[in-house]
Amino acid sequence: MRDDQWLDRDAGPVVRPYALTGGRTRPTGESFDLLALVGSIDSNTVDPMLLEPEYFEVMRLCRRPMSVADLASDLDLPLGVVRILLSDMRERGLITIRHPARTRLTDPQVLKDVADALRRL
Repeated sequence: MRDDQWLDRDAGPVVRPYALTGGRTRPTGESFDLLALVGSIDSNTVDPMLLEPEYFEVMRLCRRPMSVADLASDLDLPLGVVRILLSDMRERGLITIRHPARTRLTDPQVLKDVADALRRL
């Protein structure tokens, strides 16, 4: 078996998730969910040479606010890693995270009524 058989030259260097998070497994600060909207600050005030590549990519993608779930998908990174990166960026003042508006859809009675209606179909 050749040694390079398991390499994909097109993929480029592979960085393990724990390297991106410094070995951390949990974000710091206030929690946020998958639907929270992430927006970057004015990128003209930040020197891109001082940012880690992942932070720069987050800022680029979030010029227009996007959800945490969409961001994780676009970055092709595990959600846990993205949450840690976002919490670091929030602490550094590079992004804002807005929580989604609460709706009645979390009301147990509404969910029960929807489930009952679906069963009747």
